[in-house]
Amino acid sequence: MGSRAGGWYFWIGAAAVLGLTVLAVATVKNEYYFFAAYIVVQFVVLATAWNILGGYAGYVNFGTSAFFGVGAYIAVMLIKGTDAPLGLQILAAAAVGGALGFGVVLLTLRLRGIFFSIATVAVTIILETVVINWRYVGGATGIQILRPPVMEPFDSYTKMLLVVAVLLAIVAVAIARYIEVSWLGRGLRAIRDNEEAAECAGVPTLKLKLIACTISGALMSAAGAPLAMYQSFVEPASAFNLTYSVSALAMPIIGGTSHWIGPVVGAVLLGTVQQVVTVTISSELNVLVVGVLLVLFVVAAPEGIVGLAQRLRRALARRGP
Repeated sequence: MGSRAGGWYFWIGAAAVLGLTVLAVATVKNEYYFFAAYIVVQFVVLATAWNILGGYAGYVNFGTSAFFGVGAYIAVMLIKGTDAPLGLQILAAAAVGGALGFGVVLLTLRLRGIFFSIATVAVTIILETVVINWRYVGGATGIQILRPPVMEPFDSYTKMLLVVAVLLAIVAVAIARYIEVSWLGRGLRAIRDNEEAAECAGVPTLKLKLIACTISGALMSAAGAPLAMYQSFVEPASAFNLTYSVSALAMPIIGGTSHWIGPVVGAVLLGTVQQVVTVTISSELNVLVVGVLLVLFVVAAPEGIVGLAQRLRRALARRGP
């Protein structure tokens, strides 16, 4: 009953967020707010997707930028080859990202811990090198994208892309929430705690890792697909930037990896701080901000903001009225 009530609260909250976004699109005139909000919501998708494998299963993935870049360049290929609409670009990117995630697990079956993480970094380097030497998508110099006319009722691409990003975030968080409370989430947590013991207990560890990495990769690539329309220009250095990997890892850790809301809290907090720092000081300090906050939370609150809040709630409950 509690789970069902929680589901209703989630969808009511999701509808409220979407409604507020639509209201802002209709009333706010300053384009920068939508430009910055898109980045924050994009990180909600990336952080949530990372947490499905890195948080629930304990397999730390440094290859977020590989999946993100693949999604961006799948969109570039479709725009250049067929003038496909944005919805089809996102679906195609998700399909390719899911296939890439499936392949990464198959190629790294025997790798765990730091060795798995290093392998995911290698995937990023390999894919970026391939794109750099692929002239059809612009090679190392990048490619300029000509946007088609914006669709009604939007008057700018930034506003339209923000609504699309919010819808993607709702889908990603809904999937992560379902995984957390389902048999799949229980199996992934068993892998995180002790994979050998989980195998002995009959947990299908390989199957669960394949499912988790496929879903995670699909969501990450889907988040990268709108980049072409967002920037009107795509280059390998920005699409495969390791900053995406660092941020996607830091945000769930800061928010809390044990609960689906943790990556959302971490992404909104850290993403907003990054945008404020970019405007007020310098965009070069973004990585420094991520590093400082990550160290502070690892030392002071290793369970993240959600874990800290739960600990405080238990302490207050023990104290009594």
